[in-house]
Amino acid sequence: MKHVLITGGAGFIGSHLAEALLNAGQRVTVIDNLTTGRFENIAQLTQNPDFRFAIEDIRNLTVMDRLVSECDVIYHLAAAVGVQRIINSPTETIETNIGGTEIVLQTARRYRKKTIIASTSEVYGKGVRFPFHEDDDTVLGPTIRSRWSYAASKMVDEFLALAYHKEMNLPVVIVRLFNTVGPRQSGQYGMVLPRFVRWAIADEAIQIYGDGEQQRCFCNVHDVIRAIIALADVPSAEGEVFNIGSTEEVTIRALAQRVRERTNSRSELHHIPYDQAYETGFEDFRRRVPSLDKIYAAIGWKPALSLDETIDQIIAYEREQMNHA
Repeated sequence: MKHVLITGGAGFIGSHLAEALLNAGQRVTVIDNLTTGRFENIAQLTQNPDFRFAIEDIRNLTVMDRLVSECDVIYHLAAAVGVQRIINSPTETIETNIGGTEIVLQTARRYRKKTIIASTSEVYGKGVRFPFHEDDDTVLGPTIRSRWSYAASKMVDEFLALAYHKEMNLPVVIVRLFNTVGPRQSGQYGMVLPRFVRWAIADEAIQIYGDGEQQRCFCNVHDVIRAIIALADVPSAEGEVFNIGSTEEVTIRALAQRVRERTNSRSELHHIPYDQAYETGFEDFRRRVPSLDKIYAAIGWKPALSLDETIDQIIAYEREQMNHA
Protein backbone atom coordinates (compact mmCIF):
# COMPACT_ATOMS: atom_id res chain seq x y z
CA MET A 1 0.00 0.00 0.00
CA LYS A 2 1.50 3.33 -1.11
CA HIS A 3 1.55 6.18 1.41
CA VAL A 4 1.11 9.67 -0.05
CA LEU A 5 1.47 13.13 1.50
CA ILE A 6 -0.71 15.95 0.15
CA THR A 7 0.25 19.51 1.08
CA GLY A 8 -2.79 21.79 0.97
CA GLY A 9 -4.89 18.65 1.19
CA ALA A 10 -7.88 20.35 2.82
CA GLY A 11 -8.25 22.66 -0.15
CA PHE A 12 -10.55 22.28 -3.13
CA ILE A 13 -8.23 20.22 -5.35
CA GLY A 14 -6.33 18.57 -2.50
CA SER A 15 -9.45 17.15 -0.85
CA HIS A 16 -10.62 15.61 -4.13
CA LEU A 17 -7.13 14.15 -4.64
CA ALA A 18 -7.14 12.68 -1.12
CA GLU A 19 -10.53 11.10 -1.74
CA ALA A 20 -9.45 9.58 -5.07
CA LEU A 21 -6.23 8.13 -3.64
CA LEU A 22 -8.04 6.60 -0.67
CA ASN A 23 -10.55 5.05 -3.08
CA ALA A 24 -7.59 3.62 -4.99
CA GLY A 25 -6.41 1.85 -1.83
CA GLN A 26 -3.60 4.19 -0.82
CA ARG A 27 -2.79 5.64 2.58
CA VAL A 28 -3.12 9.42 2.68
CA THR A 29 -1.70 12.08 4.98
CA VAL A 30 -2.80 15.70 4.56
CA ILE A 31 -1.08 18.81 5.86
CA ASP A 32 -2.93 22.12 5.64
CA ASN A 33 -2.86 25.30 7.73
CA LEU A 34 -6.54 25.95 6.82
CA THR A 35 -5.81 29.47 5.56
CA THR A 36 -7.80 28.79 2.40
CA GLY A 37 -8.46 25.09 2.89
CA ARG A 38 -11.45 23.96 4.96
CA PHE A 39 -11.60 21.09 7.42
CA GLU A 40 -15.14 20.39 6.17
CA ASN A 41 -13.59 19.32 2.86
CA ILE A 42 -11.86 16.36 4.51
CA ALA A 43 -14.13 15.75 7.51
CA GLN A 44 -15.79 12.75 5.84
CA LEU A 45 -12.36 11.17 5.27
CA THR A 46 -11.37 11.17 8.94
CA GLN A 47 -13.37 7.96 9.53
CA ASN A 48 -11.06 6.10 7.15
CA PRO A 49 -8.23 4.33 9.04
CA ASP A 50 -5.89 4.97 6.10
CA PHE A 51 -6.33 8.74 6.40
CA ARG A 52 -4.69 11.19 8.78
CA PHE A 53 -4.15 14.93 8.82
CA ALA A 54 -2.00 17.63 10.40
CA ILE A 55 -3.20 21.21 10.79
CA GLU A 56 0.12 22.94 10.29
CA ASP A 57 2.05 25.21 7.94
CA ILE A 58 4.31 23.45 5.43
CA ARG A 59 7.08 25.87 6.41
CA ASN A 60 7.34 24.05 9.76
CA LEU A 61 10.48 22.07 8.93
CA THR A 62 10.20 19.73 11.93
CA VAL A 63 6.69 18.60 11.03
CA MET A 64 7.45 18.34 7.31
CA ASP A 65 10.58 16.28 7.97
CA ARG A 66 8.56 13.70 9.89
CA LEU A 67 5.70 13.54 7.39
CA VAL A 68 7.96 13.30 4.35
CA SER A 69 10.09 10.61 5.96
CA GLU A 70 6.97 8.44 6.35
CA CYS A 71 5.51 8.84 2.85
CA ASP A 72 6.31 7.43 -0.60
CA VAL A 73 5.06 10.28 -2.81
CA ILE A 74 4.44 13.99 -2.19
CA TYR A 75 1.70 15.92 -3.97
CA HIS A 76 2.58 19.56 -3.32
CA LEU A 77 -0.59 21.61 -3.76
CA ALA A 78 -0.25 24.09 -0.88
CA ALA A 79 -0.12 27.68 -2.14
CA ALA A 80 -1.69 31.10 -1.80
CA VAL A 81 -4.53 31.03 -4.33
CA GLY A 82 -7.19 33.31 -5.79
CA VAL A 83 -6.68 36.67 -7.49
CA GLN A 84 -8.40 38.55 -4.67
CA ARG A 85 -6.16 37.01 -2.03
CA ILE A 86 -3.03 37.61 -4.11
CA ILE A 87 -3.92 41.30 -4.53
CA ASN A 88 -4.69 41.73 -0.83
CA SER A 89 -1.83 39.62 0.61
CA PRO A 90 1.18 39.76 -1.75
CA THR A 91 3.72 39.13 1.02
CA GLU A 92 1.99 35.94 2.13
CA THR A 93 1.69 34.85 -1.51
CA ILE A 94 5.42 35.12 -2.16
CA GLU A 95 6.57 33.70 1.18
CA THR A 96 4.13 30.78 1.15
CA ASN A 97 4.70 29.79 -2.45
CA ILE A 98 8.48 30.08 -2.55
CA GLY A 99 9.36 29.31 1.08
CA GLY A 100 6.91 26.44 1.30
CA THR A 101 8.11 24.81 -1.91
CA GLU A 102 11.71 25.18 -0.75
CA ILE A 103 10.92 23.22 2.44
CA VAL A 104 9.05 20.54 0.48
CA LEU A 105 11.94 20.03 -1.94
CA GLN A 106 14.58 20.06 0.81
CA THR A 107 12.80 17.34 2.76
CA ALA A 108 11.95 15.39 -0.40
CA ARG A 109 15.63 15.37 -1.30
CA ARG A 110 16.63 14.22 2.19
CA TYR A 111 14.46 11.12 1.90
CA ARG A 112 14.48 10.86 -1.91
CA LYS A 113 10.72 11.08 -2.35
CA LYS A 114 8.96 11.59 -5.67
CA THR A 115 7.31 15.02 -5.71
CA ILE A 116 4.48 16.33 -7.86
CA ILE A 117 4.50 20.14 -7.93
CA ALA A 118 1.27 21.97 -8.75
CA SER A 119 1.98 25.08 -10.80
CA THR A 120 -0.37 27.33 -12.75
CA SER A 121 -1.26 28.69 -16.16
CA GLU A 122 -0.49 32.11 -14.67
CA VAL A 123 3.19 31.49 -15.48
CA TYR A 124 2.37 32.10 -19.16
CA GLY A 125 1.59 35.69 -18.21
CA LYS A 126 0.68 37.87 -21.17
CA GLY A 127 1.58 35.25 -23.76
CA VAL A 128 0.01 35.82 -27.18
CA ARG A 129 0.77 32.51 -28.89
CA PHE A 130 -2.17 30.11 -28.59
CA PRO A 131 -2.55 27.45 -27.43
CA PHE A 132 0.08 27.67 -24.68
CA HIS A 133 2.84 25.05 -24.97
CA GLU A 134 5.01 24.05 -22.03
CA ASP A 135 8.17 25.44 -23.66
CA ASP A 136 6.69 28.82 -24.67
CA ASP A 137 8.31 32.08 -23.59
CA THR A 138 6.59 33.93 -20.77
CA VAL A 139 5.82 37.66 -20.51
CA LEU A 140 4.92 39.14 -17.12
CA GLY A 141 3.79 42.63 -16.19
CA PRO A 142 5.71 45.11 -14.00
CA THR A 143 6.65 44.42 -10.38
CA ILE A 144 4.56 47.40 -9.26
CA ARG A 145 1.44 45.30 -10.00
CA SER A 146 1.05 42.76 -7.18
CA ARG A 147 -1.08 40.42 -9.33
CA TRP A 148 2.17 39.31 -11.04
CA SER A 149 3.73 38.20 -7.75
CA TYR A 150 1.78 34.94 -7.90
CA ALA A 151 2.98 34.06 -11.41
CA ALA A 152 6.56 34.99 -10.52
CA SER A 153 6.51 32.95 -7.31
CA LYS A 154 5.20 29.87 -9.13
CA MET A 155 7.88 30.29 -11.81
CA VAL A 156 10.51 30.24 -9.06
CA ASP A 157 8.87 27.05 -7.72
CA GLU A 158 9.25 25.47 -11.15
CA PHE A 159 12.86 26.60 -11.53
CA LEU A 160 13.70 25.24 -8.08
CA ALA A 161 12.02 21.88 -8.67
CA LEU A 162 13.74 21.42 -12.04
CA ALA A 163 17.07 22.41 -10.46
CA TYR A 164 16.64 19.71 -7.79
CA HIS A 165 15.91 17.22 -10.56
CA LYS A 166 18.91 18.26 -12.67
CA GLU A 167 21.50 18.59 -9.92
CA MET A 168 20.34 15.98 -7.41
CA ASN A 169 18.27 13.65 -9.59
CA LEU A 170 15.21 14.21 -7.42
CA PRO A 171 12.15 12.71 -9.17
CA VAL A 172 9.85 15.70 -9.71
CA VAL A 173 6.89 16.30 -12.02
CA ILE A 174 5.42 19.78 -12.59
CA VAL A 175 1.76 20.23 -13.55
CA ARG A 176 0.43 23.57 -14.78
CA LEU A 177 -3.26 23.76 -13.96
CA PHE A 178 -5.68 25.81 -16.09
CA ASN A 179 -8.83 27.03 -14.28
CA THR A 180 -9.73 23.90 -12.35
CA VAL A 181 -13.36 23.98 -11.19
CA GLY A 182 -15.90 21.76 -9.46
CA PRO A 183 -17.72 21.08 -6.17
CA ARG A 184 -16.09 22.45 -2.98
CA GLN A 185 -14.37 25.34 -4.73
CA SER A 186 -14.69 28.54 -2.74
CA GLY A 187 -15.63 31.83 -4.38
CA GLN A 188 -14.22 33.71 -1.39
CA TYR A 189 -10.96 34.68 -3.09
CA GLY A 190 -12.20 35.52 -6.57
CA MET A 191 -12.93 32.08 -8.12
CA VAL A 192 -15.45 32.93 -10.80
CA LEU A 193 -17.67 29.87 -11.27
CA PRO A 194 -18.77 29.23 -7.67
CA ARG A 195 -19.55 32.94 -7.28
CA PHE A 196 -21.64 32.96 -10.44
CA VAL A 197 -23.55 29.88 -9.28
CA ARG A 198 -24.27 31.27 -5.80
CA TRP A 199 -25.48 34.58 -7.17
CA ALA A 200 -27.67 32.82 -9.76
CA ILE A 201 -29.26 30.47 -7.21
CA ALA A 202 -30.10 33.48 -5.01
CA ASP A 203 -31.37 35.51 -8.03
CA GLU A 204 -28.78 38.17 -7.19
CA ALA A 205 -26.89 40.21 -9.79
CA ILE A 206 -24.06 38.25 -11.40
CA GLN A 207 -20.98 40.49 -11.34
CA ILE A 208 -18.73 40.26 -14.39
CA TYR A 209 -15.34 41.97 -14.21
CA GLY A 210 -14.33 43.95 -17.29
CA ASP A 211 -16.23 43.56 -20.55
CA GLY A 212 -16.74 39.82 -20.06
CA GLU A 213 -15.17 38.96 -23.42
CA GLN A 214 -12.06 37.41 -21.87
CA GLN A 215 -11.90 33.71 -22.77
CA ARG A 216 -11.08 30.85 -20.42
CA CYS A 217 -11.04 27.04 -20.42
CA PHE A 218 -12.55 25.42 -17.31
CA CYS A 219 -11.56 21.84 -16.45
CA ASN A 220 -13.46 19.60 -14.04
CA VAL A 221 -11.50 18.76 -10.89
CA HIS A 222 -12.18 15.03 -11.36
CA ASP A 223 -10.48 15.11 -14.77
CA VAL A 224 -7.57 17.07 -13.29
CA ILE A 225 -7.11 14.57 -10.44
CA ARG A 226 -7.10 11.70 -12.92
CA ALA A 227 -4.27 13.39 -14.83
CA ILE A 228 -2.18 14.21 -11.74
CA ILE A 229 -2.38 10.66 -10.38
CA ALA A 230 -1.50 9.14 -13.76
CA LEU A 231 1.54 11.41 -14.21
CA ALA A 232 2.83 10.42 -10.77
CA ASP A 233 3.02 6.79 -11.93
CA VAL A 234 4.96 7.40 -15.16
CA PRO A 235 8.78 7.45 -14.77
CA SER A 236 9.21 9.27 -18.11
CA ALA A 237 7.28 12.26 -16.69
CA GLU A 238 10.03 13.01 -14.16
CA GLY A 239 11.81 16.30 -14.79
CA GLU A 240 9.02 17.44 -17.12
CA VAL A 241 6.29 20.11 -17.13
CA PHE A 242 2.73 19.31 -18.24
CA ASN A 243 -0.32 21.46 -18.94
CA ILE A 244 -3.55 20.12 -17.43
CA GLY A 245 -6.78 21.75 -18.50
CA SER A 246 -9.64 21.86 -20.94
CA THR A 247 -9.54 23.23 -24.47
CA GLU A 248 -13.26 24.11 -24.43
CA GLU A 249 -13.16 27.91 -24.51
CA VAL A 250 -15.90 30.20 -23.21
CA THR A 251 -16.12 33.93 -22.57
CA ILE A 252 -16.83 34.98 -19.00
CA ARG A 253 -20.04 36.67 -20.10
CA ALA A 254 -21.19 33.49 -21.89
CA LEU A 255 -20.28 31.52 -18.76
CA ALA A 256 -22.53 33.77 -16.67
CA GLN A 257 -25.34 33.28 -19.17
CA ARG A 258 -24.94 29.47 -19.07
CA VAL A 259 -25.00 29.47 -15.28
CA ARG A 260 -28.14 31.62 -15.32
CA GLU A 261 -29.85 29.29 -17.77
CA ARG A 262 -28.92 26.10 -15.93
CA THR A 263 -30.15 27.47 -12.59
CA ASN A 264 -33.33 28.97 -14.11
CA SER A 265 -32.24 32.20 -12.48
CA ARG A 266 -33.67 35.69 -12.82
CA SER A 267 -30.29 37.27 -12.07
CA GLU A 268 -29.19 40.27 -14.08
CA LEU A 269 -25.65 40.54 -15.46
CA HIS A 270 -23.70 43.51 -14.09
CA HIS A 271 -20.30 44.61 -15.38
CA ILE A 272 -17.75 45.86 -12.84
CA PRO A 273 -14.56 47.72 -13.95
CA TYR A 274 -11.32 45.95 -13.02
CA ASP A 275 -10.06 48.98 -11.11
CA GLN A 276 -13.13 48.77 -8.89
CA ALA A 277 -12.97 44.99 -8.49
CA TYR A 278 -9.26 44.63 -7.74
CA GLU A 279 -6.77 47.50 -7.88
CA THR A 280 -5.86 50.45 -10.09
CA GLY A 281 -4.05 49.30 -13.22
CA PHE A 282 -5.08 45.65 -12.84
CA GLU A 283 -4.16 43.61 -15.92
CA ASP A 284 -6.11 40.59 -17.10
CA PHE A 285 -5.65 38.17 -19.99
CA ARG A 286 -7.93 38.13 -23.00
CA ARG A 287 -7.43 34.47 -23.70
CA ARG A 288 -5.93 31.41 -22.02
CA VAL A 289 -5.98 27.96 -23.60
CA PRO A 290 -3.56 25.05 -23.12
CA SER A 291 -1.98 22.71 -25.60
CA LEU A 292 -2.62 19.16 -24.37
CA ASP A 293 -0.31 17.47 -26.90
CA LYS A 294 2.41 16.70 -24.37
CA ILE A 295 0.23 15.16 -21.67
CA TYR A 296 -1.74 13.16 -24.24
CA ALA A 297 1.50 11.73 -25.62
CA ALA A 298 2.70 10.87 -22.10
CA ILE A 299 -0.41 9.25 -20.59
CA GLY A 300 -3.19 9.46 -23.20
CA TRP A 301 -5.12 11.94 -21.06
CA LYS A 302 -7.79 14.36 -22.18
CA PRO A 303 -10.78 15.82 -20.29
CA ALA A 304 -13.92 13.67 -20.22
CA LEU A 305 -16.42 15.99 -18.52
CA SER A 306 -18.01 18.91 -20.36
CA LEU A 307 -18.40 22.42 -18.98
CA ASP A 308 -22.18 21.99 -18.71
CA GLU A 309 -21.73 18.80 -16.67
CA THR A 310 -19.30 20.64 -14.41
CA ILE A 311 -21.67 23.59 -13.96
CA ASP A 312 -24.46 21.16 -13.01
CA GLN A 313 -22.19 19.48 -10.42
CA ILE A 314 -21.39 22.86 -8.86
CA ILE A 315 -25.06 23.88 -8.83
CA ALA A 316 -26.02 20.63 -7.06
CA TYR A 317 -23.23 21.10 -4.51
CA GLU A 318 -24.05 24.75 -3.79
CA ARG A 319 -27.76 24.00 -3.38
CA GLU A 320 -26.92 21.23 -0.93
CA GLN A 321 -24.68 23.60 1.01
CA MET A 322 -27.44 26.20 1.21
CA ASN A 323 -29.92 23.60 2.43
CA HIS A 324 -27.57 22.64 5.27
CA ALA A 325 -26.69 26.23 6.18
